[in-house]
Amino acid sequence: MARGLDVLGERWAVLVVRDLLLGPKRFNDLLGGLRGVSPNVLSQRLRELTEDGVVQRRDLGPPTRVRLYELTEWGRALEPLLLQLGRWGSQAPPLPEGALGIDSLLLSIRAAVDPARAADLGGVYEFRVDADTYVAEVADDSVRIRRETAPGPPDATLTTDIDTLRAVCDHRITLGAALDSGALRLSGDLHAQRRLTDLLMAPFTPPPQPTALT
Repeated sequence: MARGLDVLGERWAVLVVRDLLLGPKRFNDLLGGLRGVSPNVLSQRLRELTEDGVVQRRDLGPPTRVRLYELTEWGRALEPLLLQLGRWGSQAPPLPEGALGIDSLLLSIRAAVDPARAADLGGVYEFRVDADTYVAEVADDSVRIRRETAPGPPDATLTTDIDTLRAVCDHRITLGAALDSGALRLSGDLHAQRRLTDLLMAPFTPPPQPTALT
């Protein structure tokens, strides 16, 4: 535990890893998704995580000349630990402010799926949220979500914006209302659409209620 905390114990380090779980990101994408982190601190965390072998840099050649940050194989091995930490943390009282980003929201969905139900939700689904595309592959007892397009035609596709997706998952509006307004659209096989929405609305365990002393 102590050796692991030597690598991940600095502020923002775990959240950097979390934001790379679904795929590579540019520095500015990480900076925009981690509210409150300064560019200098983010640069330092990325440098430390790279030196420790958790993150690696990948430079795309001309004409893009973009530098991407992605998890190494050792870094990707943190996924089940972070998902379990997320399940544990979801039972803490919610913060008074702050909203989940798209990566955090999809990881919450990933963490909430009961492995015993994964077989019933099987399929390949695309989430098109604003300018980003994610593919969810559900099979047997596993759910895999990555920031990429489906390798072939997906079974069903959900298209929306982050505010609408947040509102549906937070139960501030119903899925039916979002569909009726046109803010959320579903396409593909009708049975696959139902499985996709079941995946989206995978129930989260509510926080335990305090027991009154008598």
